[in-house]
Amino acid sequence: MLRGMSSVGGEIVVVDDDTSMCLAIERLLSAAGWRVRRYGSAEELLAADGHESAGALVLDINLPGISGLELHRKLRARGNARPVFFITGQEREDTREQVRAAGAAGFFTKPFDGVELIRAIRGCLPAV
Repeated sequence: MLRGMSSVGGEIVVVDDDTSMCLAIERLLSAAGWRVRRYGSAEELLAADGHESAGALVLDINLPGISGLELHRKLRARGNARPVFFITGQEREDTREQVRAAGAAGFFTKPFDGVELIRAIRGCLPAV
């Protein structure tokens, strides 16, 4: 666990097609006390069962097939109001505007500060 940060429990879903990034985020969030489910694509998440119980989602914007922003729209249309944190390796102002318009809880450009991601997620989830 990261020093000075208490565990909050719960589950976080991570969707990123970059396996090494997905594993790094999983290790980071696991060390902070969350269970993590990771998926390599939006389609993989949409086909899976059990992800509905997660407290928050970390979505890469530039996924192959269905983008992270489109995945967020699809989940919202299904009534999913969980906090979403977008990550991207290609920050552009129009992307930042789309993220704001989507009502995202956070936006991080790779490489990002893991402690900042943890703080942002903790700010949206109740402590367990």
